[in-house]
Amino acid sequence: MTPPRPHGDAGAVAALAAATRALQLPTVRAQAEPLAEQAVRERRSHLGYLADVLAAEVDERAERRRTRLVHEARFPRLKRLADFDYAAAPTVEPAVIATLAGGGYLAAGQPVVLLGDSGTGKSHLLIGLGVAACEAGRRVRYTTTAKLVNELAEAADDRQLSRVVARYSRVELLCLDELGYVELDRRGAELLFQILAEREEKSAVVTASNLPFSEWGIVFPDPRLAAAVVDRLTFNGYIIETGTASYRLAHTQARRPGRGSR
Repeated sequence: MTPPRPHGDAGAVAALAAATRALQLPTVRAQAEPLAEQAVRERRSHLGYLADVLAAEVDERAERRRTRLVHEARFPRLKRLADFDYAAAPTVEPAVIATLAGGGYLAAGQPVVLLGDSGTGKSHLLIGLGVAACEAGRRVRYTTTAKLVNELAEAADDRQLSRVVARYSRVELLCLDELGYVELDRRGAELLFQILAEREEKSAVVTASNLPFSEWGIVFPDPRLAAAVVDRLTFNGYIIETGTASYRLAHTQARRPGRGSR
């Protein structure tokens, strides 16, 4: 049974509502009375009650920030590292992914490269690392290589390239997917290199590619530029091979009815 509200509390509640609106503390406004009732039941001190109310506000703000960061990252879909199937990708070491999930590579500006055939979990790991970074309060941006190059080319045509490059340089983690799916012309390759050079040893890049490094010359028309890109995406970083066996294909085949089924 909820204890009766002491005489005079109505005025205090009204004052609290006005103050929390003025100070923009919506969680304090919502939780003040329930937590006050709990404090009475548990005989908590005034300071203990105040700490509970402020902790609720801090937790709610942190959750809203994490949600906003995930939204601003523009992931095509949400994937989490905890859901990755290591049994389907035996070349991926869980200990390495756990280390990356800790976020140390972000502070050090270390690159991560995920190499493997289509359907082997590269994008899952790339997005999972991005989501983990968002939930740790980091600013993240996901994009495909082709989309980024097109964005840079359009910005250059509009004389806005420096502004776009600066915007990407402020992102703490760049998740660059599908490198190798589209061949780049010289201009596009040089624009992409500009982004990578700007982030070198300062801000982390996670890249996913379906091509081994020896075939990156297919993507970049200039062999020297291809070598420079490889250098910047691998120096002091992590290289993770996801293998050649497609998880999606195996999953589809496993769900397909037998030949004799109706």
